[in-house]
Amino acid sequence: MSLPLTAGCGEAAGKLAPFVDRSRCEGKADCVRVCPYGVFQIRTLAPGDRAALSIAGKLKAWLHGWKQSHVVNPGACHACRLCIDACPEDALELRAPMSVGQQTSA
Repeated sequence: MSLPLTAGCGEAAGKLAPFVDRSRCEGKADCVRVCPYGVFQIRTLAPGDRAALSIAGKLKAWLHGWKQSHVVNPGACHACRLCIDACPEDALELRAPMSVGQQTSA
């Protein structure tokens, strides 16, 4: 018998939330697919966020159509790490919610 998808999500919602490293994210949406709580969406990177990227980050983002993962519901995160394990670019980490709002390049 397999465990439900949320079986490893032991933290109470809102204690930690994912932070997206803008210089690494390629918008492949693995985090969106595995998150059982709807924490992520793939969106187009805003011009202000584009400007903050390094040259390499800008090139990578441009190659992927400026699409990146965005944390749209950080308070729903249960810190199960499914998103972190699924991200092929290692572009996610868990942080205290007060620092999550700083979603520019890390």
